[in-house]
Amino acid sequence: MVEDSLSSNAEFLSGWEMVVGLEVHCELKTRTKLFCGCMNAFGQEPNTSICPVCLGLPGSLPVINEHAVELAIRIGLALNCRVDESIFHRKNYFYPDMPKDYQISQYEKAINENGYLELPLSKKRVRIERAHIEEDTGKTTHVGGDGGRIHGAVHSLVDYNRAGIPLVEIVSAPDLRSAEEAREYVSELRSILVASGASDGKMEEGSLRVDANVSVRRSGSREFGTRCEIKNLNSLRSLGRAIAYEAERQVELIESGQVVVQQTRHWNEDQGVTTAMRSKEEAYDYRYFPEPDLVPLCPSKEWVSEIGSRIGLLPADRRKRLTSLFEGVESGSTFDQIVTVVGLGLDELVVGAVEGGADPRLALARAANEVAANMVNQANLSVEAFGELIKMESAGQLSATQAKTVLGKMLESGYRPQEVAASLGFEALDTAVLEALIDQVISTSPKEWERFSSGEDQLTGFFVGQVMKLSKGRADGKVVTAALHSRRA
Repeated sequence: MVEDSLSSNAEFLSGWEMVVGLEVHCELKTRTKLFCGCMNAFGQEPNTSICPVCLGLPGSLPVINEHAVELAIRIGLALNCRVDESIFHRKNYFYPDMPKDYQISQYEKAINENGYLELPLSKKRVRIERAHIEEDTGKTTHVGGDGGRIHGAVHSLVDYNRAGIPLVEIVSAPDLRSAEEAREYVSELRSILVASGASDGKMEEGSLRVDANVSVRRSGSREFGTRCEIKNLNSLRSLGRAIAYEAERQVELIESGQVVVQQTRHWNEDQGVTTAMRSKEEAYDYRYFPEPDLVPLCPSKEWVSEIGSRIGLLPADRRKRLTSLFEGVESGSTFDQIVTVVGLGLDELVVGAVEGGADPRLALARAANEVAANMVNQANLSVEAFGELIKMESAGQLSATQAKTVLGKMLESGYRPQEVAASLGFEALDTAVLEALIDQVISTSPKEWERFSSGEDQLTGFFVGQVMKLSKGRADGKVVTAALHSRRA
């Protein structure tokens, strides 16, 4: 099988170009569903947030959720789209997770069209074809079998709590050319959705799901190849792996004299392969027709303008704000850290600390590394406490190692840095004590000291390490290094 024989060689796609377009389904952050008053909440008991409308029972009629329309407009404005009059359609299909056998969506005229998103690192502009409103489907769980699929399952369970939750589907043009660009696009899009207040962006809860359309073509060709759609990717890791695998699969098919069949495919995370689900549907398969129970959406220019005025700073502006704290930052590790911090919503933490007198580069580094690695407890860390920690490290009251340890304890407990440092015995070493420790290390390593004094700088780490060991991590590595070099001079 092709799936079992793909090369992991990075040069496998030499002579080929990958073409990717993404469809991102974003659940809106409303209190109730799109067309009824049922609660929009994650984790409820199955089939407890349902009513005749979202179950499609006879005689029930949909009523549009105004807040959902407002959030959809926010998304459109944040993605530089044209917000215009739109109409709803019935998208007909017969899956058990949609009880009325059709989905209310927008087809011919979407509320948001012709926008773009600029990737922060590559600066590439990706066109947004449309960002339309539709209702989510229910959730089917296949019990038993392989990979959670219906084939081989013992039985299936359907939960309709999700049916009718408001979605915006954001459709990009096929402008992406690598798995890395696709990951960057979704990461930036997620940041925009969260910053605009339209969605919580929680991929692990299904608030953000991605379908990837992947095709390949010979380098230099302008014609698109046959595409395959990979459904319901729910993490950046899965997105990158699935796209890379599918492109390699298609290249191997073509180079072996076979053809790529247009189809919808499933990503198996455990096995790291895509497998065929069904032939790819076209628009005519869904038999779209205007939804007779809903009038067109006609947002006034005044309302759209008012909504736009309430959108806060978006990621691009927040990156500019952070960048202004540094001089000449256009690329490199500092800008990468800025992208990470803004993407995780930690920029207010850094800006607040710097405004309180903390060192900008140190605050950025600690946020992009230590805080980013413990986002589960990020709410325990106040701007004031974070700023105090950075100032303690800058002043030499804590070594870099100690500061990282204290920050970790602060994230777990919510305590102030002074309290945590004292409880760990991280008081700054007296100068006389430090000099005595250096004397002790030199006396026990005379040959190494002689070589260091002769100019062998690579031994700096050895002596710093010995001092750190004797001080039980309390010494500041930078101070020790300076003391060693001053003695050698």
